[in-house]
Amino acid sequence: MLFDLPEPAILYEALLKRDPDYDGRAYVGVSSTGIFCRLTCPARKPRPENCSFYASVGDCIQAGFRACKRCHPIAPAAEADPAVKALLAALADRKGHRWREPDIIRLGFDPSTVRRSFNRHFGMTFLEMARLERLRHAHLALAGGSKVIEAQLDAGFESAGAFRAAFARLMGTPPGSFTADAMIRADYIDTPLGPMIALCDRTHLHLLEFADRKALPAELRRMHQAFKGRIGFGRHAPLDHLETQLDAYFSGRNPRFSVPLAFHGSEFTKTVWHALVEIPAGETRSYSQIAGTIGRPSAVRAVARANGANQIALLVPCHRVVGADGSLTGYGGGLWRKQKLIEIERQYA
Repeated sequence: MLFDLPEPAILYEALLKRDPDYDGRAYVGVSSTGIFCRLTCPARKPRPENCSFYASVGDCIQAGFRACKRCHPIAPAAEADPAVKALLAALADRKGHRWREPDIIRLGFDPSTVRRSFNRHFGMTFLEMARLERLRHAHLALAGGSKVIEAQLDAGFESAGAFRAAFARLMGTPPGSFTADAMIRADYIDTPLGPMIALCDRTHLHLLEFADRKALPAELRRMHQAFKGRIGFGRHAPLDHLETQLDAYFSGRNPRFSVPLAFHGSEFTKTVWHALVEIPAGETRSYSQIAGTIGRPSAVRAVARANGANQIALLVPCHRVVGADGSLTGYGGGLWRKQKLIEIERQYA
């Protein structure tokens, strides 16, 4: 995770100098190319705003980056383990193949041993890595204007139903419901706490959630209904600004966000969200304090429901709301993330 590494400015300087001290300890994902590299990579150096830094190869893959063919960041793990080396080579050779355990057995490897090896080196199994690679190809194809059937075949899904189901699990709605040249666009934003999915129009951010949040598919379906299906892939200018501001937030430079927000909820819910935005970074509030702030001291439970219904994580800081005794309470992105966000924000107190 990024907060366990030096700040991005130090890592970017190490990238420019090709500092060998960080080899194997830090990796850079380049948003303009979709590639991740060692910091010692001899390739032309990217601009700092296009760089995200990660502590492991698995984090890079999980964020959607593919390995550089010049510096081979996966090579150390692969060279140390014959099974990993052989399967990575097979994955590169058989693009779009739907890998299963029998394929691993046919190559002469034990699936349970392979599972442990990949988890140890990359934080995910080989089959998970292969699935992410296929869906990444599908997302890129659709974002590039390909038809659904073309993206399906390019990703190696023989069944249209299976492709739609896998895509829907990830995005909350089938691929055909995303339209070209839509006013509302969906895209990924990588963060040190995991990838997030954002929806925005030309001026406002409508949704920002961690991609693994269980409620995300339902939230995206509601967005599709609200916008009558007029949602497409890609991004508008607010997402570029948001990405820059998130980088500043996580790296300890600035906790403030200026991206305009569009709220979708009842008037009471919107009132609660506006109150959340007013909580300074480095401070927390209880549900009863929020209820008092909005002039509804008896509406503590309703405040808690509105807090849980927040669809714009971090910028509407529901993670800053804790129990009356100061204990951590539920958080859609996971209590571990809530704890990390509070730790990160202590520097802003």
